[in-house]
Amino acid sequence: MRFSRLAIVLLLIPALVACGPRQHRVKAQMALPASQINTPRAANFSDAHPVAFDGRGPRSYSVHGIDISRYQAEIDWPTAQANGVSFAFIKATEGGDMVDPMFASHWQGAARAGVARGAYHFYYHCRSPEEQARFFIRNVPREANALPPVLDMEWTPFSPTCTKRAAPNIIRQNAATFMNLIAAHYGQTPIMYTTVDFFTENELWRVSGHDFWLRSVATVPAARFGGQHWTFWQYTGTGLVPGIRGKTDINVFDGTPAQWADWRAARRPQ
Repeated sequence: MRFSRLAIVLLLIPALVACGPRQHRVKAQMALPASQINTPRAANFSDAHPVAFDGRGPRSYSVHGIDISRYQAEIDWPTAQANGVSFAFIKATEGGDMVDPMFASHWQGAARAGVARGAYHFYYHCRSPEEQARFFIRNVPREANALPPVLDMEWTPFSPTCTKRAAPNIIRQNAATFMNLIAAHYGQTPIMYTTVDFFTENELWRVSGHDFWLRSVATVPAARFGGQHWTFWQYTGTGLVPGIRGKTDINVFDGTPAQWADWRAARRPQ
């Protein structure tokens, strides 16, 4: 079987890099064959607070997914996948000392259901990008079918411990440093997630060479981000998805199912 041969090849990889630290090895994951993961299903979602988007709204896209954290504690992954969840970005770490308590469960559950998944790091402006990158690397496995890691950068005005607002050039430098370290470890160029205010105030379009994941819940991204190209669009924070208790964020990929398959293939770990 194809899956069995793939698993054997992946298990042999550590022997080829035995001289390196353990976290640098590509791990075989418990997941369905890529042919199944790469076949998006029609989205059967609703929204607690729906928006009538002008222009090309989220329903006109074919590939839908979610982003989750500990607040989505109960997920029936096979049901979510059957109702159109093609990918999931899962919160892994925050700052330099917090691992999301649901990360391991969500990571494994998504893989078992054949949902493509990637991990994201919530940036803490009171710690260095080097420290945060090392922390993420210690806690997120490097796996063959994982989506690229994500750097979530936004302001934190309600944080009980850090409301720091660095200058835009420092923000961009920190983002580049974090992403370069992550790219070197995982063999994948990270994705940057951000909000309208953070993107605009810090001129994040100047940080190039990566895919953007943009939040725009009141209108289409083109109306808020000045035409910035995006790969993922977070269009609601109040989505209702079968298999997930409560509200969740929902996203779309900018492309057809065939383009989704190509995008994934091009961004596999090197």
